[in-house]
Amino acid sequence: MVQKTFLDGLTDRQLLGLAYLFEFWALPHQLPPEGDWHGWVILGGRGAGKTRAGAEWVRSMVEGSRPGMPGPARRVALIGETLDQGREVMVFGDSGIMACSPPDRRPEWLATRRMLRWPNGAAAQLFSAHDPEALRGPQFDAAWLDEFAKWKRAEETLDMLLFGLRLGDTPRFCMTTTPRNRKILRDLLERDSIVSTHAPTSANRAHLAASFLAEIEERYGGTRLGRQELEGVLLSDIDGALWTAEMLIGCLVDAAPQLDRIVVAVDPPVTGHKTSDACGIVVAGAVYGGTPEAWRAYVLEDATVAQASPAAWAKRAVEAVRVHGADRLVAEVNQGGALVESVIRGLDPLIPFRAVHATRSKGVRAEPVAALYEQGRVAHLRGLGALEDEMALMTPTSFGGTGSPDRVDALVWALTDLMIEPAMRWRRPSLRML
Repeated sequence: MVQKTFLDGLTDRQLLGLAYLFEFWALPHQLPPEGDWHGWVILGGRGAGKTRAGAEWVRSMVEGSRPGMPGPARRVALIGETLDQGREVMVFGDSGIMACSPPDRRPEWLATRRMLRWPNGAAAQLFSAHDPEALRGPQFDAAWLDEFAKWKRAEETLDMLLFGLRLGDTPRFCMTTTPRNRKILRDLLERDSIVSTHAPTSANRAHLAASFLAEIEERYGGTRLGRQELEGVLLSDIDGALWTAEMLIGCLVDAAPQLDRIVVAVDPPVTGHKTSDACGIVVAGAVYGGTPEAWRAYVLEDATVAQASPAAWAKRAVEAVRVHGADRLVAEVNQGGALVESVIRGLDPLIPFRAVHATRSKGVRAEPVAALYEQGRVAHLRGLGALEDEMALMTPTSFGGTGSPDRVDALVWALTDLMIEPAMRWRRPSLRML
């Protein structure tokens, strides 16, 4: 009602101008934070409105309150991954500077100089992140950096820019990027002079096709790639991680083939109270044929449950066996001993059950399983984002997350039963009857 009353009170000329008043239409993540900052990083999923936010920020820096009046900045650097991408996205894109500018303030594109020049004399020059040396010499009072996390020479380019970002009282830069796990980006976000805003793709759903949102959510929802590309989350790897982000993204598949064997693996907490660890439950299968080097495993489901009683997690594990037609349920019994098997058999006395005992640390047990991923012999169905987040925090000596890596433990038991131990028996015939 308030909005309608406001709009009804505007003249036709004011209504035309309202389309270019970005502060009226912008989403919260598209508006610069208050305070004395040097750099503003906008992290967002694909289609979250990052480009529009960057273009409008440039407008706010170069335009004065009235046409022809100066704004806070007069010399701007526009830096894209390449010159072509910068021109087609930042300058002439659907959400670029030219499209966002009102007719009486629209800049002129000087193609031979790769430059925009506004009616008030402000100018913005286009640069490529592939050529950081081109930034040696020019000086600026504002800069817009687009898709920084993709830049191959990001550190060199940022260094050269910051040396030249020295004009005016408060030189600033705006960075728009889908996050990728790169040290230069993580380090930048930790600086006191840097502020950030964040939004998923869905925040901008009013300007995106419903079919696009439905398709990408079905395909990438719940995956680690989806968390990065759709939710705009900066995923963290740690030094020495057994599984890298690239490795996890590269193992995604849409479906598994006909599987020769399926197991459900359980890493139980036994106790079930608010401070208990989760009960890791992972379903995986394998295709055998030829030598072990040709075998391939598929992780089908992460059915982990949090802070559940023994009866609750056992029920979930037995359900997973039935749903997937699993050939065996494997459970670690270090913590619960005979209780683990008794709880499961109480639900299904005939379930194929194997108890396993951990004699080595979690990281050491995980190393041969991680080697299978390095060899490209394990694939993940989509929807395993929580499991993949734990995997990226696992090293041979420690777990970089909070609590216990229950999902990873269950994964390791599943793939050990499916791939590691059968390969050992293959190579050592004396073990085949064990």
